Amino acid sequence: MAVLPDLLDTSVVTVFCGSAAGAASARRGLPYAGPGNKFWPMLHETGLTPRLFAPDDYRELLAHGIGLTDVNKTQSGADSDLTPDGDDVAAVLAKIERYKPKLLAFTAKRPARVFMKSVFGRGTIDYGLQPEQIGSMAIFVLPSSSGLAIRWWEPEWWHGAAALHRKLAR
Repeated sequence: MAVLPDLLDTSVVTVFCGSAAGAASARRGLPYAGPGNKFWPMLHETGLTPRLFAPDDYRELLAHGIGLTDVNKTQSGADSDLTPDGDDVAAVLAKIERYKPKLLAFTAKRPARVFMKSVFGRGTIDYGLQPEQIGSMAIFVLPSSSGLAIRWWEPEWWHGAAALHRKLAR
């Protein structure tokens, strides 16, 4: 059983894909619910949402062309707490095929590394737009919005992904 349900439908332009639900998200049953998580503030700062959403507002993301999923739907906690047996790249690929987003944006390097290694055989990942695509779907890697990952925080990548989302939504 999934720790958190996906938020997906055929209207999504961008799917944000994390590693797994964090500890606070698992406890609350809401995505990106940790008190220091920058996910919701960044969606607002970049103009992807018209106001600052709270985790409880997550269902409203669909109206803005945004969906949510994770590489690991059965475990929770920090990336360092996760084990590879919970990662399910095939499930992510099936969701991409079913919902046909234009952009897959990984919300940290770990899920991007797991996905890119499995799909393209590439383990070294940099932030930003990736050279690989799946069909016409672009792939973007963002720094983790988790408060635990503050030393890697670079908001300009989030602005870049938001600009690409707007371009693809036209």
